[in-house]
Amino acid sequence: MTTQSSLSSAACIFLAGIGLALAQGNVALDDLKVRAEAGDRSATRQLAEAYYLGREGAEQNFTEAARWYTKLAQQGDVRSQTTLGLMYARGYGVKKDPAAALRWWSFAAAANDPGAQYNLGLLYANGDGVAQDYAQAAQWYDKAAQRTHVQAQHNLGLLYFEGKGVARDPLRAYFWVKVAALQGDDLAQESLKKVAAGMSPEQIRQAEAQADEWMKRAKKLLK
Repeated sequence: MTTQSSLSSAACIFLAGIGLALAQGNVALDDLKVRAEAGDRSATRQLAEAYYLGREGAEQNFTEAARWYTKLAQQGDVRSQTTLGLMYARGYGVKKDPAAALRWWSFAAAANDPGAQYNLGLLYANGDGVAQDYAQAAQWYDKAAQRTHVQAQHNLGLLYFEGKGVARDPLRAYFWVKVAALQGDDLAQESLKKVAAGMSPEQIRQAEAQADEWMKRAKKLLK
């Protein structure tokens, strides 16, 4: 009896705790809604993220997330423009629309957001909603790569390796792929073997020295 009573009491406390947590979550969500409706940009961002990720007492709801991200994006919020572009590209909470994704990413990329720049590079490399244009892809990858975007560095290196959109340059290819590998990109580690196959030991040493030097200069951006 004592054991059953203790378990019953513990269960009641546990359930009460869940109820309190849910209630607090609802209060937090309601507060965010009130502040967001009043124009509080910080609350609007939190609310958009709450719906996008399903947190702060909110169930995941991409339609609501898109609504709040749109409000921020229209106010020039760069991060929201990048996220909204992704939602249009994938059809999350909105009708899939590559043209809208291109538009929002173009705004964010012009403000130097590396994620948007990388996404534009992917659009042009794959010809997704735009005419395939490797030269454009290389330009956007380069901008993102300079701002330490790892996938952009890897992809840019492969363009140099294949001579797509840029003049074929094994040394430059190895340099960018190596920079991505130094930041922990497993795919770049594999690509290094392919890129290095046609290079001399001296070329590899030169490219690795350049990559090491670039990483030293980039440390401030990586913090």
